[in-house]
Amino acid sequence: MKVLFIASLGILALVQTPLSFADNANGKTLYSQRCAVCHGADIKGTGPLANKSNPPTPNLTTSAFKKRLNDYPGVIVSSIILRPNGDLIPRTLQENGVKIPPHAWSIKDLRDLHQYMSGVISKNR
Repeated sequence: MKVLFIASLGILALVQTPLSFADNANGKTLYSQRCAVCHGADIKGTGPLANKSNPPTPNLTTSAFKKRLNDYPGVIVSSIILRPNGDLIPRTLQENGVKIPPHAWSIKDLRDLHQYMSGVISKNR
């Protein structure tokens, strides 16, 4: 329980960073290279592999996801770290012959990606 609490604080610290610390260009690059293949450039689940996973890639601009992002600010980062759907991402990539090189995520990368995605999500109304 103590480890979970500490991990939760760590995730919260990653995403509760002032905008000046987040590099939007890095976040956009990471998103384009690692996420857009499923989530699409618009984060609406419109990427080339969006409907090739089970369950299909969700639209992250819906009011339900925006509420979840507001209620749980670490949801994007925790999804990357914890992979709540198990091997869904690697399996979908493998089944469709898509190779994305491994990435050693830094805290800065996670902050930047969260900031970039949150900005795109909030613009879509």
